[in-house]
Amino acid sequence: MNLPNKLTISRIVLAFFVMLFLFAGHARLTFPYIGRYGQYRTVFSYLALLTFIIATLTDFWDGYLARRFKQVTDFGKFMDPVADKLLIFAPFLAFVELKIVPAWMVVIIIFREMLITGMRLLAARKGKVIPASRGGKHKTVSQFVAIYAILIFLCLKETAIKRLDFWNESSEVLFRNAIFVLMLVVVCLTLTSGFLYLWRNKEIILERKNR
Repeated sequence: MNLPNKLTISRIVLAFFVMLFLFAGHARLTFPYIGRYGQYRTVFSYLALLTFIIATLTDFWDGYLARRFKQVTDFGKFMDPVADKLLIFAPFLAFVELKIVPAWMVVIIIFREMLITGMRLLAARKGKVIPASRGGKHKTVSQFVAIYAILIFLCLKETAIKRLDFWNESSEVLFRNAIFVLMLVVVCLTLTSGFLYLWRNKEIILERKNR
């Protein structure tokens, strides 16, 4: 296995570590055995953020190295988008469990990603390659921005509580409202890009029905 593929696999592993660190620091009620480490919430919050940063860097380097040294493989083509999806799904699912993000928002994100992935696989079987659209790229950027914002929110919250002692109910409401608005933007971009993607490639679906 070449280095780009190893980086791709490492991104999948790191995605699960992001989820683990979030649960270890914040999920005392739903995961009591993990929750005993809640006294280290600040540390786990920063570990989750650091792990996510490293994981996103692998997303750049695996593609760059594969192209630079001509190490593009079928395995890499298949696993790279899978790793990208898991890197997005893992923290969002953790945020739902921690009651930071409404479940319906994450359901929409996951459904859209799985639907478009299925459509790409269908097109690939017909020998067609559907490139990523500009709207899809904006959607992906918005998802990563939202994840970073929530992770930073958790780090600031724990630091303020443990070190600065100024966090209060007003601060909590302010940050949670900001996160909700940000997630609304993410959901709107997700739905819009998904609809446009289906519309522009509707012939693939219509061909399937006509057979």
